[in-house]
Amino acid sequence: ELEVMALEWGGLTAGLQSGTIDVAIAGQSMTAERMAEVDMAGPYYYATIVCVTTADSPNASAASIQDLTGACTAQSGTIWYDTCLPQIEGAEIQSPADTAPAMVMALQSGTVDFICTDLPTASAAAAKNDDLVILNFEGTDGDFQFATEEERAENVNIGMSVVKGNTSLLDALNSYLSTMTADDFNALMDEAIAVQPEI
Repeated sequence: ELEVMALEWGGLTAGLQSGTIDVAIAGQSMTAERMAEVDMAGPYYYATIVCVTTADSPNASAASIQDLTGACTAQSGTIWYDTCLPQIEGAEIQSPADTAPAMVMALQSGTVDFICTDLPTASAAAAKNDDLVILNFEGTDGDFQFATEEERAENVNIGMSVVKGNTSLLDALNSYLSTMTADDFNALMDEAIAVQPEI
């Protein structure tokens, strides 16, 4: 029987290692650093990196990450904060937000001028908040850059983590995911966004 638990982002690996949860499905990038601590099935989603600002901000008309100005943040422990924000010249990078809702609140309260996150998180926030604008530079020269396609894949391939050595669960997850396409993943994500609690 499936039991769904809500854990803090920073407690996912500890939750696996303690046996509190069997699998974390939480938008985790399949990075080498993360996979040194856990085994990962997937990917189950291919993330698009976006920025979010308010409709009345000068950043709302940005055509490139280099058009963005002012204070910014992203969620702690993510590639958005560690890899993406530093690519924006002159960005005033603030302390990371502990959670996605805290990140969105920092934007809406005026603490920051824009945030960086993945498209599902941005879409869920914008669906609940009419004053937010999603800036998607994917496929343009103004997008976030990675040194190699391998590095990009490592950072945008989103997987499910299990405790190291749990090959039976890992294999079962990978077997199921292998029957699905990127379109299937996107459709499931759209369904999840539609029922997402308010961010």
